[in-house]
Amino acid sequence: MQNVVEVEPGRPAADGRPSAGPTYRSAFARDGFPAPVPGLDSCYDIFRMAVEKYPNNRMLGHRETVDGKAGTYVWKTYKEVFDIAKRIGNSIRSCGLAKGSRCGIYGANCPEWIITMEACNAHGIYCVPLYDTLGAGAVEFILCHAEVEIAFAEEKKIELLLKTLPKSNEFLKTIVSFGKATQEQKEEASKYGLSIYSWDEFMSLASDQEFELPDKEKTDICTIMYTSGTTGDPKGVLISNASIICLIAGVDRLLNCVNEELAESDVYMSYLPLAHIFDRVVEELFIFHGASIGFWRGDVKLLVEDIGVLKPTILCAVPRVLDRIFSGLQAKISSGGIIKSTLFNLAYKFKQFRMMRGAKHDEAAAICDKVVFSKVKEGLGGNVRVILSGAAPLATHVEEYLRVVTCAHVIQGYGLTETCAGSFVSLPNQMSMIGTVGPPVPNIDVRLESVPEMDYDALASTARGEICIKGETLFSGYYKREDLTKEVLVDGWFHTGDIGEWQPDGSMKIIDRKKNIFKLSQGEYVAVENLENIYGLVSAIDSIWIYGNSFESFLVAVVNPNKEALESWAAANGISGDFESLCQNPKAREYILGELSRIGKEKKLKGFEFIKDVHLEPVPFDMDRDLITPTYKKKRPQLLKYYQGIIDNMYKSAK
Repeated sequence: MQNVVEVEPGRPAADGRPSAGPTYRSAFARDGFPAPVPGLDSCYDIFRMAVEKYPNNRMLGHRETVDGKAGTYVWKTYKEVFDIAKRIGNSIRSCGLAKGSRCGIYGANCPEWIITMEACNAHGIYCVPLYDTLGAGAVEFILCHAEVEIAFAEEKKIELLLKTLPKSNEFLKTIVSFGKATQEQKEEASKYGLSIYSWDEFMSLASDQEFELPDKEKTDICTIMYTSGTTGDPKGVLISNASIICLIAGVDRLLNCVNEELAESDVYMSYLPLAHIFDRVVEELFIFHGASIGFWRGDVKLLVEDIGVLKPTILCAVPRVLDRIFSGLQAKISSGGIIKSTLFNLAYKFKQFRMMRGAKHDEAAAICDKVVFSKVKEGLGGNVRVILSGAAPLATHVEEYLRVVTCAHVIQGYGLTETCAGSFVSLPNQMSMIGTVGPPVPNIDVRLESVPEMDYDALASTARGEICIKGETLFSGYYKREDLTKEVLVDGWFHTGDIGEWQPDGSMKIIDRKKNIFKLSQGEYVAVENLENIYGLVSAIDSIWIYGNSFESFLVAVVNPNKEALESWAAANGISGDFESLCQNPKAREYILGELSRIGKEKKLKGFEFIKDVHLEPVPFDMDRDLITPTYKKKRPQLLKYYQGIIDNMYKSAK
């Protein structure tokens, strides 16, 4: 386990508690965890120190629309952002808010989002982000639960905020639009005693007032981040200044140890939701280094074009985005003619072979990079050196492919809102870490705890169990839910609910989810997440949801087939029709079922773990139908409700 060091031995089961494996930490923290920078006591200090150090660096950029067309990026410097944030902070205080008050931010990422966050940080006001994709019910719940007094919102979200009235205005007194606010909206709000301001109006609200900044402690809460739970109401995760500062120190140590340290010249594309901890901490890290953050236009179809114009150096992504890039590349190669595709595939095989033998990605095949893969690199703007995937597992074949063709480090991370995002991250140039989330970040301790009911033993030679994390990056509890906090925080150890397996090199592989287990009618337990990860290796599918229950003896599934793979199978087998009609074709169903069986046999699955019937769904599982969370986790109860009729039919016809 060369990438981790043992700091505490394991312990046997005792007092009704399961056994636990040894405690490990990153080898980069062999001599102790990195200390935070002196004087860095709050998230506001991250920004303040960056402004002092890099006042004229480009900080926040967006694409300006000229004559209906998106132009180049226009930028505000650190000093300019500081001046605007100061005015916004004074205006917030003039509305009666003080340290510990709650401010909601609702909408897609934009410069105003960060400016509002920094204004909150300056005055010790809790920032309460609301996911861009949340509906009125969830927005109302969060506004009331967090007792939000002022809410900033994207212009097009104002109407949705007004729909939460009259319930939300027990606390909510002020709404600020990131753009304009109409007279009708102002009149509607005034019926409930609310004030609505446009961004410009609000900025001038307290132009003659100057409020003193309160003292801020490391232990102070800086944000209440609501997790997009797969079941039940969202939980408010309390995150302190210390968590974010500690995480930044750890990630910084990691980047320095692998010679990929951030610099003020780095550029980041902000499109993953700032309401999610993953993007929030990455942007804090960029601000800490005086680097630049450019914002997308809010449309996933235009994202690649925005990337091409911004030319970022670091790209964070969720698997859904990387899957789309992968599918796009595959389609482009297969449509480029036999000579081009043969050349590409030969270059791919050669470079992949060299990388598997230990060559660094930029030294493995310099000629192939220049002649063949440079076009892929240019498609991502030409400057990307690190692509970090998080929020959900990235398919192994996609990860390996992108590591070879993008001319960048493609690494996978793992973390939760409760652990302040990145707890594990795979290391650059380590092909053995494909399919894993790498070793721990050098600011936490990690151990596995046995889960006897699922046959996972943390003390076995191949250690498997629930991933438990300890360290300063951990959350301070669930807001108003002491009961839930006690469930997951035991003796300082946070129980993630995810099942991991230590690899020989000290990296962690996520293999299952503790809660996603059900019993079939013959009494066999099925760990569904583990099966979905295995079946997800089939390149002909993009996504799979597996279902079973205690009244049935076998499993069925709903599959999103890969469009290119299904269409090329159809062409090779003389079957015509568009993608939608192919999904309804019984032969296509048989083909996908055959592919799933093939991987099941290859991975030596038990008989009851094989899927007996599938439904091919041409439309990807999406948030519009409430089938996945904003971080692309499957909402199993909602999937069952949506596909209940199809599931029933599959069981009827398969008997």
